[in-house]
Formats: sequence, C-alpha cells, structure tokens
Amino acid sequence: MPFFIYILRTSSNTLYVGQTNNLEKRLKEHRKSSLKSAKYLRYFSSFALVYSEKYQTRKEAVTREIQLKSWTKAKKEALVNSKSTLSNQKAPRGK
Repeated sequence: MPFFIYILRTSSNTLYVGQTNNLEKRLKEHRKSSLKSAKYLRYFSSFALVYSEKYQTRKEAVTREIQLKSWTKAKKEALVNSKSTLSNQKAPRGK
C-alpha cells in the first residue's frame, strides 16, 4: 500500500504539509471540514494541492513529513516550484 506526503496551499497563501495512505480520501476529508480534517485548514475558505510524493512505507512518509515541516516556507516553495506534481486548481470548502 502506498503512502503519500502532500503540500496544500491555502487561500491565504500558507502551506500545509500532511501524510496519508489515501490522498483522494484525505483531500475530501479536508474539503468537508470534518472532524477528521486538520483543524488548521478549517480557518481557510479554500486550498489547492500543489505537491505530493509517494512512498512504499508509512515510516518513509512520516520521516519525510517531519523533514518538510521543519523547513522554512521559502524552502518548501522552492520544492513546490521545482517539482510540482499536480495541478493548482482550488478546492472550495463543502459546508
């Protein structure tokens, strides 16, 4: 089973880093602002998936997530700009 790390850009241009084993399902949870959604993302009207990476184990994904979360915003922006893997379409919130 693959695992993913992902970066979301919020409507206020902040970056959120997360990890999951089902990226599509996780994005739906964030969009619905459900209890499973990250509290941080509930403060924004929309977000866009701007980057993702795929790993074979959760340990690898969590290690990378921790690494990315320790980076400055500028370093994360450089990563997103150098290797963007997905479109930058906005995902409006479903209430």
